[in-house]
Amino acid sequence: MSPSSTPGLSRLKKNHRLSLAGVAAVAAAAVSFSLVPSDASAEAEVKEVAAAPAAAWSGYRTAELQAGIAGQKSAFELQAATEAKAKAEAAAKVKAAAAAKAKAEAAAKAKAAAAAKAKAEAAAKERAAAKAAASRAAARKPVFANNLDGWIREALHIMKKHDIPGTYEGIHRNIMRESSGNPNAINNWDINARNGVPSIGLLQVIKPTFDAYHVPGTKKSQWDPVANIVAACNYAADRYGSMDNVNSAY
Repeated sequence: MSPSSTPGLSRLKKNHRLSLAGVAAVAAAAVSFSLVPSDASAEAEVKEVAAAPAAAWSGYRTAELQAGIAGQKSAFELQAATEAKAKAEAAAKVKAAAAAKAKAEAAAKAKAAAAAKAKAEAAAKERAAAKAAASRAAARKPVFANNLDGWIREALHIMKKHDIPGTYEGIHRNIMRESSGNPNAINNWDINARNGVPSIGLLQVIKPTFDAYHVPGTKKSQWDPVANIVAACNYAADRYGSMDNVNSAY
């Protein structure tokens, strides 16, 4: 056997050797084809490789833009919600203040109405009390005749209230001496008449004396019989102690 010979191959038939050679050639051709691509395949691969980063960058920018828009939208929504809440709170405060003001005004109005009602009721009570008192006073006030007897009795009634002394007898006696019971009597010839202040009325009182001793509650006229008697008795009480003590011109 020759040293360069491969064991076993020498025993292969010729046609076997041809078949193996053909398979080897096909395999080599396939390897060569895969290692050296055609121009069209290479260009497609280059474009695909070049497009991959651009597509990735474009996707990143889109995601970033979407995230930014979403963030801005969230910020706007938060701001809008905050402003809406503040606006609602402000409106609630205004509404509460208006309600409080209306309540205070209503309370003040009610208080004023109650005060006015209480004042009116108090005034009505005072008027009723005054009317009742007047009615009682009128009921108690005696009715006096419009004559000498009635004038003296009414004068005594007033004199008693003012603590002016005098009796029916003393007054009647002096009236009969001075005027004979004529309330329109006037002395036009004595010294008083010459001085321009004649004696007038039931007890012949001059004007200065009447004015000085006039008693409240009687008419301010010398001609009024009751006022004339009361003023004269007041003067007599001051000067003589009582009209009962007067027995002549006084």
